[in-house]
Amino acid sequence: MKPTADLGTGYKLVPGTGPHRASEPLIFERSVSGRRGFSLPPLDVPMPPAGVTAWIPAERLRAAPAALPEVSERELVQHFMKLAHQNFSVETNFYPLGSCTMKYNPRIHEELTALPGFSTAHPYEPDAAVQGTLQLLGELGQWLGDILGMDGVTLQPAAGAHGEFTGLLMARAYHEAQGRSRKKVVVPDSSHGTNPASAALCGYEVVEVRSNARGRVDLAALHRAVDQDTAVFMLTNPNTLGLFEEEILEISRLVHGVGGLMYLDGANMNALLGLFRPGDMGFDITHVNIHKTFSIPHGSGGPGGGPVGVKRHLVPFLPGPLLKKEGQAYRWVEAPPSSIGRVRAFAGNIGAMVRAYLYIKTLGAEGLRHVAEHAILNANYLKARLKTAYTVPVDEPCMHEFVASAVEQKRLGVKALDIAKRLLDYGCYAPTIYFPLIVEEALMIEPSETESRQALDQFADALLAIAQEAKTNPGQVQMAPHTLPVERLDEVRAAREPNLRWRPSPDGARPQGALQGPGP
Repeated sequence: MKPTADLGTGYKLVPGTGPHRASEPLIFERSVSGRRGFSLPPLDVPMPPAGVTAWIPAERLRAAPAALPEVSERELVQHFMKLAHQNFSVETNFYPLGSCTMKYNPRIHEELTALPGFSTAHPYEPDAAVQGTLQLLGELGQWLGDILGMDGVTLQPAAGAHGEFTGLLMARAYHEAQGRSRKKVVVPDSSHGTNPASAALCGYEVVEVRSNARGRVDLAALHRAVDQDTAVFMLTNPNTLGLFEEEILEISRLVHGVGGLMYLDGANMNALLGLFRPGDMGFDITHVNIHKTFSIPHGSGGPGGGPVGVKRHLVPFLPGPLLKKEGQAYRWVEAPPSSIGRVRAFAGNIGAMVRAYLYIKTLGAEGLRHVAEHAILNANYLKARLKTAYTVPVDEPCMHEFVASAVEQKRLGVKALDIAKRLLDYGCYAPTIYFPLIVEEALMIEPSETESRQALDQFADALLAIAQEAKTNPGQVQMAPHTLPVERLDEVRAAREPNLRWRPSPDGARPQGALQGPGP
């Protein structure tokens, strides 16, 4: 599809998309020599004759000014606002990114998190000056312990993988304190990739056990895998197929029987709120992705939070310092010598914790249970609508998400990637694709509880229409998207010949590395 009009300065119109879909030029292409986005008053402090450069070592000074764009403040804001409006987000689109829980983030939480008492607090302020923040952290830790069924909680980890790393360090310290050095961490073949990665980072050998025909842990395979050298069994429940591990109590007995510890990857905690507690299922350690479960904006990799809860026998190994309440006041105290030590600067991502606190405080215990119930209902409704057109490898009631497969569409030449790209034309963000790895052409779909029946139907209608297009006009799906500023990239060339930076053109022609607009 070729652009129909050149609006000048790099703008291109794409048929049927309207002016709001015109491709935005690079900020460098907007640059005009001498234009400024700020002005500063004259300095009113003494300055050496050579200027501020007199205080900088000569080898640290540039030989020529940096090649930065020269734009006005309005042009700068306009540029980035236009880019933002071209993004897909939970505020503007259906966002079924499996295993990521992209739920709506209430605006009131953003306003309260921005209160000066939270947003301007400095980590070096004395405890007496930040009692409100410390009280919030103390109560949040207690609430998370209640929700998870754990006896101790650390808020330090900055994300889920960081929580895994922290939990495994505590597991290693626990086993060493027992006078035993264990070498293996066991994971199912459906696990998140961070599980084996975290285990390897902690120096463990990773042993994988297969799933059974119903997409759960194969108990016979697990029995063969665990022994006196097993430190931890890491499990996601519900697992990455969205299925509850019905034999979890037997799994826990098996692992504990050889002296191992049970670790819950809490990425899917949205399905358990108020219904099940990991501690009651036999887990000794769990992290919870508060940016997922408790509604915190976390696109593009952050910010996040991965608090870790542990049972009583692991409390002595929690990271320090520890928050202690004495009377009505809170203060930080040193952790015992058995602690694994600090894993994060200061208290962690405070902004994320404030939002999680507000989410829990607003909903209460009953509201949190309703979150899980509606997430489960939404996922099962979508699965029921889609299984007539897409293969569902395990067609049983699911929890908060489910995995469909595009194997039938693949026989027509349309892959999961093509379907994901085509969904963008329908105004829906794509689900997670090609994960879990045990499902061919996987489409991992998680509609959170904040999606309405109308939004679910719109998404289902889009996927059903794409399944029909795969039969009648596969080329339309294979070449999607058609309505975005940038069309399908040559992914092989992009990987082998990445063009990641702008460079000025010596002859004044269109700068190298600039966006060229939609191609044919």
